[in-house]
Order: sequence, then structure tokens, then C-alpha cells
Amino acid sequence: MLYQQIASNKRKTVYVMVGFAILVLLIGASVGYVFYNSASAGVVMAAIIAAVYMGLMISNSTNVVMRMNHATEISEADHPELWHIVEDMALVGKVPMPKVYIVDDPSPNAFATGNNPQNAAVAVTTGILARLNREEMEGVIGHEISHIRNYDIRLSTIALALSAAVSLLVNWGMHAFWWGGGRRRDSDDDEDSSLRAILMLLSLVLVILGPIATSIAQLALSRNREYLADASSVELTRNPLGLINALKKISASEPMQEADPSSAALYIADPFKKKRSLAHLFDTHPPIEDRIARLEKM
Repeated sequence: MLYQQIASNKRKTVYVMVGFAILVLLIGASVGYVFYNSASAGVVMAAIIAAVYMGLMISNSTNVVMRMNHATEISEADHPELWHIVEDMALVGKVPMPKVYIVDDPSPNAFATGNNPQNAAVAVTTGILARLNREEMEGVIGHEISHIRNYDIRLSTIALALSAAVSLLVNWGMHAFWWGGGRRRDSDDDEDSSLRAILMLLSLVLVILGPIATSIAQLALSRNREYLADASSVELTRNPLGLINALKKISASEPMQEADPSSAALYIADPFKKKRSLAHLFDTHPPIEDRIARLEKM
């Protein structure tokens, strides 16, 4: 059951990432078609912008994310028990020892970041250190080490870069339209004007709804990786009860004060405790009760 769930989640992630990349290119094509008279130019522009964003964000993701969340790096001497739990889970997960950070916040939570296992970091709140026992902490750290081992954080960084690329493309196109741009046709093109009108309408709809669609894709990717990290944590600890009890305590806690909104999807659970949105399309995490139900079947 465990390995089947891991394999299934990995396949779903590939599908989401491929769809996400195609969506970005389609939006680029739409912006190029509507505002610059060339769909192919829009695709090239989207690919270049996405590549630049990914390069910039991947190269410095750890420092940026830790600063945004007011995290402080610690050493083994600062908090030996936490350090040894991270060390043990990294050893079991066969990844290098990540850097360890603490966020001064009374709400229990944790996250991992980094562009690869060699440059990874784990952060936990003071609240999680105060409320969880060792068994529960091992479940949480196992979850975060699984994100590192499975390269989930790189996927999250790429998804964020693609979303930023879409926002730039749409803003660019709307700016061109505002200043008198937009697709123009000569009168001798009237023979297929109906087809062009349909294409124009579809392109405009894609441009307008593109940012919403990319946000949904980004959140769907995040939710899928949480299920995978839960299953992988059990693979590392051989103890689903530790993570189950940790998730119960985290879900019953107050919202975080120090978390950065753009980093919400990185945390093991929603740091802001937002009410579940319509059809769950904009939830950054799967419902904890669903996660617990899956863990109880392992």
C-alpha cells in the first residue's frame, strides 16, 4: 500500500508539472497572439521569462525563504535534541545533513527548502518544539526530509517561478493593450474573420484566467506532494502514529504570526488556518483529516 501510494503520487506530480508548463506556454502564445500579432513570439517570450525566473529563484531559494519567514540558523550546541532528530532522519533518508533553522513562533509548524539535497534546510517553530514529543517530531522531520529527498522543494520553486512568469506575461500584455497595442487585421483578411474572432476570444479568456489557472495548478502540486511526503515519512520512521499525532496537534493550534504568505505551501500544514475554500481549489494543503485517514491505512 505504501509504495503504491508513493508511485501514484509521483505519477500525478509529473502530470501536473507537464500540464503547468504547457499552460505557461499557452498563455505566452495567447499574449503574443492578442497583443503582438504572433503566437510563436509569445511562446518564445514565455519560455525565456520562465527560464530566467527559475534560474534566479533556484540559485538563492534557501536564503530568500528563510529571511521571509524570520528563521534563525542554529548549531548542534544550540538545540542538540532537534539537531540529532534531523541528523537521524537525514541518515535514514540517505541525504546530506541539512541546515537547521528555528522560527520564533508559538504555533507548531515546520518546512523544508533548498534547490537540492546538498543545499537543503529544515526549519521548525518554537511552538512545535514545545508541544511535540520525540516520536511526533521524528514524524514531522521525516516528512520534511522526504520533501528534500524527493526534490519537492525544487518543484515548488519551479512552480512559483512559472506562476511569476505568467503574471509578468499578463501584465506585459495588458500594458501593451493599454498603450494602444493589440492585434490588428487588414481588411483583406475578412474571409476568415469569424475563425479569428473565436481565436481572439479564446486567447483573451486564457490571458484573463491564466493567473487563476496557474495558481490552482501550483496549489494542486503542493497538495499532491504533501500526501507523498506523509507516505515517505512513514517509510523512514516505520511509525505512522508519530506523524498522525503530530498532525492532530498542529491542526488544533492557533495560526502562525511569522509565516510569509508566499511560503505558506512549504509548511507541513497551513500556517494561517484559513477556512477551506470553495471546492478546495485554493487550499495550499490537503485537509488534515484526509491525510490522517491515509496514514491510518498504512
